[in-house]
Amino acid sequence: MQNGRHVQDPLGLRERQDSEIGSDVLTERAWGSNVTSTSDPSSTRTTNGVILGLRTASDATLPDPTPIIPYWSAKRHLTCGNPAPRSSTARLFPWRGSAPGKLKTANAALVLCLNIDVDPPDIIKTNPCAALECWVNPHSLPSHKALEAIGTNLQHQFEGLSLKIPYKPILDPSYEDLRRFCITLRKQAKDETVCFYYNGHGVPKPTPSGELWCFNRNYTQYIPVSLMEVQTWLGSPGVYIWDCSAAGHLLNNFITFAERRDQDAFTTRGGYADGMQPYINSLQLAACAWNEQLPSCPELPADVFTSCLTSPIDIALRYFIMTHHLPNNITPDMVMQLPGDLKDRRTPLGELNWIFTAITDTIAWTTFPRDVFTRLYRSDLLIASLFRNFLLAERIMKNYHCTPVTYPPLPATNTHQLWAAWDLALDTCLRQLPELLAKTPGASSTPPSPTTGTGQRPGHVGQRGSSSAPLNEKPYQYVPSRFFTDQLTAFEVWISRGGSALTKRGPLSLPLQNGGDRCDTPDVGNGSAAPESNLVPRKPPDQLPIVLQVLLSQPHRLRALILLSQFVDLGPWAVNLVLTIGIFPYISKLLQAAGQDLRPVLIFIWARILAVDPSVQVDLYNTGGFKYFANVLATQEDNELPNSSEHKAMCAFILSAVARDFYNGQMACWRERVFDACFEHLEEGDFLLRQWSALCIAQIWDANDEVKVYGVDRGTQDKLILMLSDDSPEVRSAVLYALSTFLGAAGSKGEGGGGTGTQYQLEERIHFRMEVAVATGATLAVRDDASPMVRKELLVLISCLVREWRGHFVVCAWMYWEEDRRWRTGDSHAAHFHHVEDEITSQALAEWLDGFGDDENTREENRVLLSSFFTIFVVLLELTIDPYHEVATLAQTVMDYIFALLLASPFSRLDLVPPLPVDHKLVALNGVHSRAASAQGSPLMQHPPSPVLSRPGPARSDTMTNTISSGVTTTLRRTSSFANALRHLAGGIAFPSMDEARAPSSPGLTSHHPLLASRPPSPNLNVAQYASPYSRPPTPSRDRERERERERERDLHSPPVSPTVVAANFLPSHVMEALVEEDMVRLRARRRAGAHGRRSAGSVVGSGTISGGLNSPCGSTFSMDSNVSNVPLGCGTGNGLRDVLPLKSSFFDWCCEYFTEPQMRQTEADEPGSVQYNYQVWRQQRNEQVISETQLQAIAAEGRSWDRPVANLHVNSHPLSMAMHAYDPHLVIANDTDMISVWDWRLRKRLNYFCNGNPKGTSITSLHIINQDVGGIIMTGAADGIVRLYRNYDPTLEQGPLQMVSSFRALHEMIQVRRGSGLVLDWKQSSGTLLIGGDSRIIRVWDAHTETQVLDLDTNCDSPVTSITSDQGSSSTFIVGFADGLVKLFDRRLEEEDATVRPYHGHHSWVQNVKYHPRIGGQFLSASLAGEVRLWDARGSDNAAQSWDLHHAGLSTFDVHPQTGVFATTSALTPTNFRYQRLMIHPVSDSPPLTTLNLPSGLSMYPSRSPSPYIPRYTSFAFHPMEMLYAIGQPDGSVKINGCKLV
Repeated sequence: MQNGRHVQDPLGLRERQDSEIGSDVLTERAWGSNVTSTSDPSSTRTTNGVILGLRTASDATLPDPTPIIPYWSAKRHLTCGNPAPRSSTARLFPWRGSAPGKLKTANAALVLCLNIDVDPPDIIKTNPCAALECWVNPHSLPSHKALEAIGTNLQHQFEGLSLKIPYKPILDPSYEDLRRFCITLRKQAKDETVCFYYNGHGVPKPTPSGELWCFNRNYTQYIPVSLMEVQTWLGSPGVYIWDCSAAGHLLNNFITFAERRDQDAFTTRGGYADGMQPYINSLQLAACAWNEQLPSCPELPADVFTSCLTSPIDIALRYFIMTHHLPNNITPDMVMQLPGDLKDRRTPLGELNWIFTAITDTIAWTTFPRDVFTRLYRSDLLIASLFRNFLLAERIMKNYHCTPVTYPPLPATNTHQLWAAWDLALDTCLRQLPELLAKTPGASSTPPSPTTGTGQRPGHVGQRGSSSAPLNEKPYQYVPSRFFTDQLTAFEVWISRGGSALTKRGPLSLPLQNGGDRCDTPDVGNGSAAPESNLVPRKPPDQLPIVLQVLLSQPHRLRALILLSQFVDLGPWAVNLVLTIGIFPYISKLLQAAGQDLRPVLIFIWARILAVDPSVQVDLYNTGGFKYFANVLATQEDNELPNSSEHKAMCAFILSAVARDFYNGQMACWRERVFDACFEHLEEGDFLLRQWSALCIAQIWDANDEVKVYGVDRGTQDKLILMLSDDSPEVRSAVLYALSTFLGAAGSKGEGGGGTGTQYQLEERIHFRMEVAVATGATLAVRDDASPMVRKELLVLISCLVREWRGHFVVCAWMYWEEDRRWRTGDSHAAHFHHVEDEITSQALAEWLDGFGDDENTREENRVLLSSFFTIFVVLLELTIDPYHEVATLAQTVMDYIFALLLASPFSRLDLVPPLPVDHKLVALNGVHSRAASAQGSPLMQHPPSPVLSRPGPARSDTMTNTISSGVTTTLRRTSSFANALRHLAGGIAFPSMDEARAPSSPGLTSHHPLLASRPPSPNLNVAQYASPYSRPPTPSRDRERERERERERDLHSPPVSPTVVAANFLPSHVMEALVEEDMVRLRARRRAGAHGRRSAGSVVGSGTISGGLNSPCGSTFSMDSNVSNVPLGCGTGNGLRDVLPLKSSFFDWCCEYFTEPQMRQTEADEPGSVQYNYQVWRQQRNEQVISETQLQAIAAEGRSWDRPVANLHVNSHPLSMAMHAYDPHLVIANDTDMISVWDWRLRKRLNYFCNGNPKGTSITSLHIINQDVGGIIMTGAADGIVRLYRNYDPTLEQGPLQMVSSFRALHEMIQVRRGSGLVLDWKQSSGTLLIGGDSRIIRVWDAHTETQVLDLDTNCDSPVTSITSDQGSSSTFIVGFADGLVKLFDRRLEEEDATVRPYHGHHSWVQNVKYHPRIGGQFLSASLAGEVRLWDARGSDNAAQSWDLHHAGLSTFDVHPQTGVFATTSALTPTNFRYQRLMIHPVSDSPPLTTLNLPSGLSMYPSRSPSPYIPRYTSFAFHPMEMLYAIGQPDGSVKINGCKLV
């Protein structure tokens, strides 16, 4: 899933294409492939060029790359389940309007100071002059009635903006009335916003000092009112509307006074009380600037500013006919009769209002900063309407030399290009007006009225434009505007014509947030090339707010949702944009729609929203919207939903997001039977649905005891364990994640703990056995998984068990410690300790089991349970030296926690064995895994508290001696991880910090830091952090750090002083019994806490909050058990330990990223014209040219000389293994230890040099380059049984730093032989099959597609495997050579024990190599160290078809060219002939050799030993996979590349 599975179009307009090809090809899909398998976890996105019919003819003419199968190139290999890091400067903008200064209007004061019939002294009116106030002519009625009519109309106009707010008209108030009303409004509003509207057309202009005017009680004087007083009365926050001449004086002085008040408040009181906002947060709208006067045009109303704000459609129509000439002599009176209702979008008037809202929203969104837009247009309905209509006021009034102003100041919008679209909509509507009025009797004859009722258009009486027509005549059918259709088309064009393409910063890119220095798009930590990091999304289309408005229309809704889904598919920045615009209320209401056609697109959009902003889970719960997705998930009929599996997977994701960290959401999902639906979908064929079904279960029962009880009753945990053999690594990881949350891991924010909860329906012992069985089953199922992501999740699961049953693990650690110490003592110090007891642990175990009496069933049960814990403990030890750094780091955290408990346990006081002799010199580790362990070790920040010892615990001398090698029994495996983990606690080595551990190795650091020199390249996202079980001290100063280093040196070079202590009076069996009993007490406390009531949401059982229980090891104390006397209960001395367990998993967050990545379009590599696409097309064409050229050369090369010199290289090491790239001039060389170099042999230049990380004493025994068609990944196999893969080894491509892609232990059962071959592997690119052999009695077959072992084939031979080769076709057979000279033919299709088809006995010594005949199928060649070369025919007899005895003194290397019928051999270096080596190029025929060369070895004396104990040769040889070239490496570090003389 996570590596780029393509989700189809949201409506299922394209049929899902299922792959019908064979299993060998059903692997990670090719780049550019259009085939997607429903069960393919690694398939890339299919091309989307035909979605919604948008693929153009030009796309079809582009070259289409041949499908390639790039293995280990999925997203999981680049991230290992770690979500991409987001920088602190890439946060998405909050869309809920929760930014500081959010306003919500509570009430409004409408102050009218008109004083009708009395003109103010400073105003000289023209004649004629504007007279209408709120569409009422004040001179047509008596003054007092006119004032009341105006006030009523004004109130109705404001109610048209928002009905929920109470409006109080204050008509010609006196100073006292104004003061009283204002104070009352503030009391009623409390901390919310008060709207203050002021019309001062009947009083003098405001003064420059900030005074407005009202009247005295007798209306004989104008009384000034200072804005300071108004601010005092109304408080903060507020919205102020100033409709008067010189209104800018009020706006400017208000700002001045507000800043002064705020400054005084912060200076004297440190700020305002909670809930009160600064005065400067208030909003203001003023009709004109301080030096301007209101327009007096008689065609306009006197309160044109108020008319624009409260009745925009009326004033817009009137203004339009004033400025445009329309046919049919349309008059203002006709315009005022435009039929319809503002609330009904199907009528002309309602449609105009709808279009006006869309246009003004779009103008504001495209012009204003994002935070300003959110605050003004998405916080409050009244404020949004006022500022939306303000844009119209600015457009109209600027034409009359009047500039409306606001605070905060807004950019000018009167020339925005969308005003032309508004004029077109008005023109289209008004041209139909005469016919509308003609077919509506009585409409045009209705005279204007001075008053209106609520909900009616101002200035008109009755229902506007009644549709009652004569019975014999049909009413005129209004033709709707094409505005929204055209805007949707423009939006569609933007998406289909490169809207998803990235661009450079500039005017056409996504605007920076609020004028800052960052875009709204998060960082993507995918290791992409540096040049692409400067690219940002394109500027979004202007039509986005219009699409939002279209959602209100039934005819356009489906098309708008499809376009919206395509837009949000562009990424989180696109989702954030639509949320900022205000889609959320609309998309929430659509969940109540019953239409089946909306289901797919709504599911897709909601998945995107929840992936970007999980906080909407509360909204879905409160509105019940989650039930919509629960019903879809539970639907059984797939035909009701296109692409059913994928959309159900999205529903499972949505519901898991609802339940995550939200108890109410969990219980709601449980009640809606979401758990049951997910349980049923665990067996679906689509891997994405299986994955998200498991993850949804994980979130529902996370820290929820009730759901866990229900899950156990259904057997959910057993079903999940069976799914650990799933083909998809993502599904296996999801299952482990679900089991981890079941065992107490935190699903997200919590600390975790508490195991499986109360499980009150189970008996105590059954409960115990169930938890152990779940962890044991999971451990045994995936311990050998090739995916490090899966192994990481396994460690999280194990950490849960360790936390809850830590006593059992302490017992296992002590048993391992004692067995290990006894084993090493008997091996190294037998002379000193002949009196050591042989079986301390066996005796303790027997005594412990005797404590259970004569009940054999109980004894056997406890023995099996302890054995299960020991099995998990040993697996945990192995994971501490895992080749993947993150896995090892997490395992070391868990193991150090156990060892810290062991050091603090009563085991440390047992007086059993005299102290071991101490070697106080700092010796290097030289065991099997020492180099990897030293590179992967993590230091503790401080030493553990010193336990009271009568004998040394795991002291430095114990932890730095020879590392434990493998081999005592299969039960007690010897690994270096035990000593490695103990070394952490000893603190004897100054290990690198985590930052250093993440840094890739570089040659420049080699000479300065030996640890860095031996560290292999880091993965792309190496984010695992080691957590110490001890409290971390504060960061010391430099002087204290130097003192600490000196103390550490003294500790290392001086013998420790053993304290004198009193021997303990208890036995190991007593400690075992106490620790086990403490675990059971902890279980009883957990069950008792659940029995007394449901666990509250957010609390975690087992995290230190259970009364009566043992909260943590640091809280454990010595106490006396009631049954056995003198038994210490608990660890007791672990008082300084931190609760670092359970580990935290980030897998769910990583999975959620899938729904933030584009799924409905092609990836950048598949996008024609992109850099990656062009590069792959060029590679394909180049590769095809190389293939065509080499096919012609191969025929001629069988009869030509092969001594043409091409290049000479000097690699400064012993080139023991080599591999050449088929298409690039790259030569990969491995030396005799663990270093790898990459060379460009044409330029004779070294491209890279890095460490493989295999332990000291081992060698790289296999070397391959995979995925050569699309680039290349280096695959190495070393004698430690581990396969490692590396990418970005060519720095010239600028793909990023060299990185480890993956690593895994391919062979566990490495047998000890006198002369082994290490690990031998063969890679089959066509099927993604990896054949692993070597020092083992099995040949393991790995599937790179599923990253699992497919089968183990028994070699039926005691000799190591020395070579493996498989047919590159579709055959399942392969050839294996052995050290005893045997050659066998295997068939993978047969039973594992009977897979040997045929043995061949033509050799009597080590088979150096086996290769298939390059031209004749069924034939293969083999060569032994004795110098014999044999040609075999698998379809012929058991005897060789042809034999060559080319080197009587012995053979060193043998290889066959893959394209032409020639093979090469080199002679062995002997004590009598070591200065020169004989090279022979021979045709696979009876012809004589083509070339014989004597090459100098560069040795001055014969080496005393082989460069590698696993490779019986001194030199190396490799043919080029395609060209007629070969490379030969000599012991002196020289590499010669020669070719065939074709001309």
